[in-house]
Amino acid sequence: MVAYESAPREPSFEPCPTRPPSPPYPRRFRETEQLNRRLARPLRLLGAASGKVDERLLATIGERLTARDETAAALARAMRHTGAAHPHKVTMRQFRHALADGVDAVPDAPRALRDFFAAVDAVPDWVDFALIDEGGRVARRFGRNAVDVMLPLALIGSYRFDGPPRLLVETGGLLGDSALRRIAETQKWAATVTAPDALRRSGEGFRLTVQVRLMHALVNDRFERSGRWDTEHWGLPVNQSDLASTLGLFNAVQLLGVRLLGVRVSRAESRALMHLWMYVGHLMGVDADWLSDRESRQHHLNYHLLLTQSYGGPAGPPLAGALVEAQRHLHFPHFARVRRAYARARLLSMLRYFLGRRGLRDLQLPPAIPWAVPPVIAANLLRYQILGRTAAGRAHLERRGDRFVERHLRRHFHEEPQGVAAIEV
Repeated sequence: MVAYESAPREPSFEPCPTRPPSPPYPRRFRETEQLNRRLARPLRLLGAASGKVDERLLATIGERLTARDETAAALARAMRHTGAAHPHKVTMRQFRHALADGVDAVPDAPRALRDFFAAVDAVPDWVDFALIDEGGRVARRFGRNAVDVMLPLALIGSYRFDGPPRLLVETGGLLGDSALRRIAETQKWAATVTAPDALRRSGEGFRLTVQVRLMHALVNDRFERSGRWDTEHWGLPVNQSDLASTLGLFNAVQLLGVRLLGVRVSRAESRALMHLWMYVGHLMGVDADWLSDRESRQHHLNYHLLLTQSYGGPAGPPLAGALVEAQRHLHFPHFARVRRAYARARLLSMLRYFLGRRGLRDLQLPPAIPWAVPPVIAANLLRYQILGRTAAGRAHLERRGDRFVERHLRRHFHEEPQGVAAIEV
């Protein structure tokens, strides 16, 4: 294993030299910046952001709204070729063969397939798999707290901003009857990458993450070619800036959120969780200079990403409403109606705590009070501030977290196979 000290400690967050600034940027860039500064005030009060604005970083974010994951994009184009005899065509069967057994096992593998797997198979010298596994244990110890943060704050909270939610509406990914299944798939992927050795080449977390990367590229390619997407307004359907924003929700935002629920997170635990998601970001195709396992650096980037967002829009409310109403379809073995109503009310309570009155109103959700939060904080103070300081206590929290995730996924998938959506070419 390569020593972690070889990792780049301070990413520059500067414009990529192969992508010179090319304003004007997409129109949504910094469209509601003054409002976003007010929304970002809690980050400054909590010490997660200094409030100092780096104009060069903002310019880079604007550039990368029109920057794609070029390696995956080339593979997506090769998979779109019509006719089995096309010399550069890549089939889904070839992709699955390469994912399972390595690209060298694919006879006469096309160039795009080889380049893609060269990118995901190469392990950067900064990767420390022992630290990644520790990050997985940290994540699993969060248990229900992770869901209490990721669903209301990271996912539904992100629907307040226009752009990516429009793409979800266009693809039908989180509306109607599919809402429960799609959120279950996201939670299944997030849980899978935290399992021991999950991100090794043979691990399930590696496989699912690489599949998601290709799925993003195929969606981007389809919407770029269709003419249904206003690139001048929104940037590319799936772009580097939005990918970085999504990654920031899973690492630094998650850490900030669980602390707000009373969970103690040490500096070492923060570093381990950040390192896990840093490698996930690499596998997902996020630009290397935007990857960091330093929480403070990620908060700095997240603050600037927030400033550039476009607040509001018609896509967010139906998406948020679909996820809230999906709680009415969870699968419980006993007292299902009462427990579904409780799950919905509890989610609204958590949304009120994290998003405030304005967040609920702007997403057209029912008003609520954060009644569910005080008992959660009280229990977490005992579990994480006292038990979590001992090795036996941490082992208990990890087992408890694993049991919760198993139950939680079963309530979402019920008897359906647990996994992510099949890739459609």
